[in-house]
Amino acid sequence: MEEEKQEDGKVAELEEEIKTENEGIQISDDVVAVIAGVAVSEVPGVAGMAGGFAGGISEVLSGKKNLAKGIKVDVTNTQAKIDVNIIVEYGSRIPDVAFEIQNRVKKAVENMTGLEVQEVNVHVQGVNTDSARGEIKQENIPEETNNEE
Repeated sequence: MEEEKQEDGKVAELEEEIKTENEGIQISDDVVAVIAGVAVSEVPGVAGMAGGFAGGISEVLSGKKNLAKGIKVDVTNTQAKIDVNIIVEYGSRIPDVAFEIQNRVKKAVENMTGLEVQEVNVHVQGVNTDSARGEIKQENIPEETNNEE
């Protein structure tokens, strides 16, 4: 309790109630997954999310991008555990990409939800080599020479 003097000299007691937790507010696992998905999509070196076959079909049919694809969230009371399944770009340093994902997901989820993120587990499911193949093809293309005779 805090005391405050009023103009007439009387002391009034003020009750300060600080809520440190989200009492009465429940945040869906899907909401946390979308927040994590957006954070992951901003990390350089991530080619995409590795999701199940059913997730890919629903994206095609609905025409909407599933921002929670490849993310599994387990929320208990005020804590969250998050698993992220990704595909990395060829040439990216995987430990650096994973570390950046962990930092960004933890920061985003904690700031937006107030939940304490205990774990962010990054599972690398594959490497996107399409960009590597494109670079190799460009290197092997002979340059056109202009022979003026």
